[in-house]
Amino acid sequence: MTDAEVVSLVNNSLIEEFELEESAMVDEAEIFTDLGLDSLDIVDMVVVLEGTLKIRIRDDAGLREIRTLGDIHRFVINKKRETDKAAESK
Repeated sequence: MTDAEVVSLVNNSLIEEFELEESAMVDEAEIFTDLGLDSLDIVDMVVVLEGTLKIRIRDDAGLREIRTLGDIHRFVINKKRETDKAAESK
């Protein structure tokens, strides 16, 4: 899966789950202020992304550093790469 495909999956999953406007899905969008998500939504977001991308992210300390949609994209792309690499080495 390419990085662009991951970004598209993330965006589409968040649009569907939280009824967001596609036009709001820009890297600079702040999660809380621009997208209007709250702390409970973040928990739901983690569950949705784990299910969509088949990765485990809920226990990752890096989640605390996420502030923008671009941060989510980079975080998920890195986790997907780690997961794929671990699967290949088995």
